[in-house]
Amino acid sequence: MAEQRIDQHNGGRVPTVIADELHIVYRVHGAKSGKGSATAALSRIVKRGEERGVRKVHAVKGVSFVAYRGEAIGLIGSNGSGKSTLLRAIAGLLPAEKGRVYTNGQPSLLGVNAALMNDLTGERNVILGGLAMGMSREQIRERYQSIVDFSGINEKGDFITLPMRTYSSGMAARLRFSIAAAKDHDVLMIDEALATGDRKFQKRSEERIRELRKEAGTVFLVSHNNKSIRDTCDRVLWLERGELRMDGPTDEVLKEYEKFTGK
Repeated sequence: MAEQRIDQHNGGRVPTVIADELHIVYRVHGAKSGKGSATAALSRIVKRGEERGVRKVHAVKGVSFVAYRGEAIGLIGSNGSGKSTLLRAIAGLLPAEKGRVYTNGQPSLLGVNAALMNDLTGERNVILGGLAMGMSREQIRERYQSIVDFSGINEKGDFITLPMRTYSSGMAARLRFSIAAAKDHDVLMIDEALATGDRKFQKRSEERIRELRKEAGTVFLVSHNNKSIRDTCDRVLWLERGELRMDGPTDEVLKEYEKFTGK
């Protein structure tokens, strides 16, 4: 019923992600001070009723928004503002302390730091990555060459047959993006993927994101590169210290953000 009301209010647009007063709290294990001291250990034992030696970090604080099918949404903010945490919560990897996240379809999180299997070849990683995203072996076979070509990692040699540990960080990131971009996604979340590679690869990535949007998906992009956000996104969420500071058209939000950062 609530979804129907949202559709009517927004001209029939279909919501893909709804964050409702979302709070995410990390629990960091280890004493705040006096690490290793007998006194600190004793004081933790004495403080019964508390989570001993656990520090709470309130990473996302009461964030609410609705994302719609066909949107590309940029996430910006200072380091530690909660951008990556928010993506992990949307992907279902972090539980909400309070509030809820609702998703319509399967969210897929692509992080530049997400680990592929270092000891396996790029070829094996393409197959495993495709299977992990729910593609059939036949679909992977059909798209294999286009994934390799898109990544550009074979332009200076047959790197796809070498173990991932021999790749530069940029090559690994390009291959990771290429695997994820080979599938149509309901909700695709990209963490800093466009910051890697040369301008030619960035342009290919931006074009593929536009295609994903046309194929009825929603794309979230975390980037410190305002040009990538401008070229790719029509809407921006600006987070600072875990709070949603602004949500609106790309140019309006970036203008305020650039005033805030002085860049």
